[in-house]
Amino acid sequence: MSNPSLLILPGDGIGPEVMAEVRKIIDWYGAKRDVTFDVSEGLVGGCSYDAHGTPLTDETMDKAQSVDAVLLGAVGGPKYDSLDFSVKPERGLLRLRKEMDLYANLRPAQCFDALADFSSLKKDVVAGLDIMIVRELTSGIYFGEPRGIIKEGNERVGINTQRYTESEIARVARSAFELARKRGNKVCSMEKANVMESGILWRDVVTEVHQAEYPDVELSHMYADAGAMQLCRWPKQFDVIVTDNLFGDLLSDAAAMLTGSLGMLPSASLGAPMENGRPKALYEPVHGSAPDIAGQGKANPIACVLSFAMALRYSFDMGAEADRLEKAVEDVLADGLRTADLLGEEGATPVSTSEMGDAIVAKLDSSL
Repeated sequence: MSNPSLLILPGDGIGPEVMAEVRKIIDWYGAKRDVTFDVSEGLVGGCSYDAHGTPLTDETMDKAQSVDAVLLGAVGGPKYDSLDFSVKPERGLLRLRKEMDLYANLRPAQCFDALADFSSLKKDVVAGLDIMIVRELTSGIYFGEPRGIIKEGNERVGINTQRYTESEIARVARSAFELARKRGNKVCSMEKANVMESGILWRDVVTEVHQAEYPDVELSHMYADAGAMQLCRWPKQFDVIVTDNLFGDLLSDAAAMLTGSLGMLPSASLGAPMENGRPKALYEPVHGSAPDIAGQGKANPIACVLSFAMALRYSFDMGAEADRLEKAVEDVLADGLRTADLLGEEGATPVSTSEMGDAIVAKLDSSL
């Protein structure tokens, strides 16, 4: 059997720094667990534009289509603000998502006990939080037609169309139900069926998929605005939340800040299964390229490390190894080690990006 294949795209800003710590962990798995990955590396974003005049070359796109998983760091920065929209760094990421048809965006919001005080909510509300938001990523109001700015009489009118087909809703619903079976077996679907026809269809299709294929999973429905309120009131009532592109964008960012730091949050974007049965997949930290701290050893690599843990779980069927890596991160935080974004508590030990990576590897060693 061939080794699992992984394309690494470090990107811009702090992307190469945090990805270097993931490479340490990949090397550890090869040396200590006899788990070897076929790793290749490419350019995406601003660095690709600098080298090739495009944020993503056709060659890199083809490579992304052929591997088992893609791991991306971050793209963008003020250096590229004046570029034409068609070649901005972010277009490389959007092309990956579009051409790989990555329709299910998984955004976990997990609050490690050691970091519960960093949340803006009370400690008892967020300590032990572990929820997953599944956002539909390739349709909805961001892609619907007609769209644009037109002239009506003496004023301009902005138009965006919320559009979903039954099949688009059904496939992301299946992703949520499958995830729930591996977690707490509970899904809450969020939409605005009270005022939007697309919301009525969303609720109908999710219910149909549930009844026909996943009757063992508990399903509830909630209007998205009420869901936002409940995320802030008592987020631990949820396990898996499935929602559309627009509401998922808003709700996942709100959930992200429940945990206290964007530097801690991974994500996965999954598509249809390939010939080997694995879904096409792109893993990336939620945070941006943070050019203001790039090259200074201040970046927190944990979100990128946890993105690799998601790859272990969802692309490579290595759930036990994903658990091992997540436990190593948890143990490092429990020891009080903190990168610059997490400093502030008494008794914390400041560490650099590379020192945090070394500490995680040391915990992996001690897990054997």
